[in-house]
Amino acid sequence: MKRGTLHKAAQDLRYLLERGYPRERVLTLVGDRYRLEAPERQLLRRGVHVPSRARARRRRLLGLGQCAGRAVGIDGHNVLITLESALAGRRLVRADDGVVRDISGLGRHHRPGELTWRAARLMARALARAGAASAAAWFDAPISRSGELAARVEDILVQAGVPARARAVPVPERELLRHQGPVASSDSALMDQVAQPLDLAGEIIRGLDPAPALECLDENY
Repeated sequence: MKRGTLHKAAQDLRYLLERGYPRERVLTLVGDRYRLEAPERQLLRRGVHVPSRARARRRRLLGLGQCAGRAVGIDGHNVLITLESALAGRRLVRADDGVVRDISGLGRHHRPGELTWRAARLMARALARAGAASAAAWFDAPISRSGELAARVEDILVQAGVPARARAVPVPERELLRHQGPVASSDSALMDQVAQPLDLAGEIIRGLDPAPALECLDENY
């Protein structure tokens, strides 16, 4: 597909979203109009947001440098799957709100493996270099092996010098909403509700050498 077609689809989607049309309905409408395949529809889903909301979210984003001496809350599966996608060379999008997101759709099909531990070590080293005082990571308990994943990630964080606790819980978002301090996630709804959103995976990905390619549907970048 020509990039111009995808950018036109993104423009149409932004126009409709800003005017209050239901997100799922207009995603289908725009995807059908431009005859988009599933990966391109997922790029729009993950990358295009209500323009006014995207600008507000971008202004509120913390940087890693603002985590020194702070307790960082981590949306465990969300952050690690994004980092895994970068390590595996999967497609990533730099969304309208400045946040890096994967389009793999792994979600509940995720299973921890060697890439997971590499991603966890990247995360731990980044937090240690930033001088984070501690980390608390919550993982989605219904996902297979989440308890094992939480225990291993806690060990990796502690070994990197970051005091940490990691738990598998039924609804990680509930814990993250109660967290006092930076919250690392690319979940749009969660980022809008917490006081200090942090795109931890995106910060790490942009610092990789070589840095993975990031697709972008926002012509302002």
